[in-house]
Amino acid sequence: MSVDAETVEIDPAECSADLVAVGMFEDEAIPTLATGAPGSRDASGKKGSAVVLYPSEDRRVVVVGLGRREDFGVEEARVAGATSQEALVGVNGGSLAFVLPDEGPAPRVAAALVEGAILSSFDFDHFREGEGRLEKIEILAPVDDETDSAIRFSRVCSNAANRARHLQSLPANFATPEFLADRAREIAGAHPAVEVEVLDREQIIAAGMGGLAAVSSGGREVEPRLITLKYTGRGSGEVLGLIGKSVTFDTGGISIKPSADMHEMKMDMSGGAAVLEAVAAIAELELELDLIAVLPATENVPSGTALKPGDVITQLNGKTVEVTNTDAEGRLILADALVHCARQGADRLVDIATLTGAVLVGLGSTYAALISDDDDLAAEVTAAAEETGELVWRLPLHEEYFELTKGEITDLVNASPQRKAGTIYAGSFLEQFTEGRPWAHLDIAGTAWGTGRAYWGKGPTGFGTRLLVELARRQAS
Repeated sequence: MSVDAETVEIDPAECSADLVAVGMFEDEAIPTLATGAPGSRDASGKKGSAVVLYPSEDRRVVVVGLGRREDFGVEEARVAGATSQEALVGVNGGSLAFVLPDEGPAPRVAAALVEGAILSSFDFDHFREGEGRLEKIEILAPVDDETDSAIRFSRVCSNAANRARHLQSLPANFATPEFLADRAREIAGAHPAVEVEVLDREQIIAAGMGGLAAVSSGGREVEPRLITLKYTGRGSGEVLGLIGKSVTFDTGGISIKPSADMHEMKMDMSGGAAVLEAVAAIAELELELDLIAVLPATENVPSGTALKPGDVITQLNGKTVEVTNTDAEGRLILADALVHCARQGADRLVDIATLTGAVLVGLGSTYAALISDDDDLAAEVTAAAEETGELVWRLPLHEEYFELTKGEITDLVNASPQRKAGTIYAGSFLEQFTEGRPWAHLDIAGTAWGTGRAYWGKGPTGFGTRLLVELARRQAS
């Protein structure tokens, strides 16, 4: 479900929303809107607190703690938005209004409140009866173009992130490679500026995509797809390339994973989900740039025809790879997709993938890893991440890391027996397939689900969707 949001210039006391949210800073007086209401003395400025009050029989107000005034910023506003939405669930409401806090730039704070509320409203009810949920947000503030524009941008991006989370949540017998291809076709059908091309197994093999062909060889009942979306919003200038890993279920192949928590591997297509829905949001916003998005989509499962440890494959750019671990499959399909994206005309490449368990060990669920061979592109990605709260931490590239990827009988080996710097190793491997383009790699294995952040909860996060749209916006500006 898509949530609407707008600015409404009205006295909060006259607002008809199911719940009106008003912020309260620590060590400051109870907001006027809540003064005198039964239970108002329980209201607190402690960050994350929420007390629902009833000033009259037909009006409900939630006082949300904003923490210390001097610490309040965009991220705190997102948390306040999420806290308010949770209070709305508690009163079984569908419309939420915010009294804009008198701290920080109004457009950014308003946008963050909207983001927090929409993101926290995500509920995967595809297979069960749904409950009442957030339908509309009102920002109670003077109407102005800058604030309206910021709210629209955050609304579109947050709804897109929730669609990505829906894709992440679908089980692998629903969200197959062909299902993702159908979603790409749906996006292209809804937006004249978007074109789509889908390659099947025979076309993938004929094109020379040895990585994608090899990884998909175990899943003969579930066919792979190479999905390419092209968005033309300007018709000139640098073309942004987005590549999203789309392994719709990853058993590890012959190098099979432990069974515990393997059901989560339906979300190994999280990078592809982020790219798909970012393209949809970019098209909806009609951003003035051109981009190419590529999703290599496949399952990675064991069978009699599956890729085996020790097999040698040839990637799209002609480099040979000895596959020593079939569970290091993401880099094999991304390698072909990077080359394909560059050859389709992308001038700069950004790939996003749930690629390594090592990134979770190194960075936890707070930061995604950023690896890049271009300082300017890395700075742009970092700035976009800081704007959206989808934080990244840049890891180094060095010739010694690349040395680890060199094979004894092939150009490259997909997994080193030394088990050193696993996340950087994968990035160094991918760097060999950028066709000389500026490139950035985002490893989101630690941030794609289970972060526990207030507006994401414990499930899928859609991480990267808003970041990629913000990156596109910056290139368009």
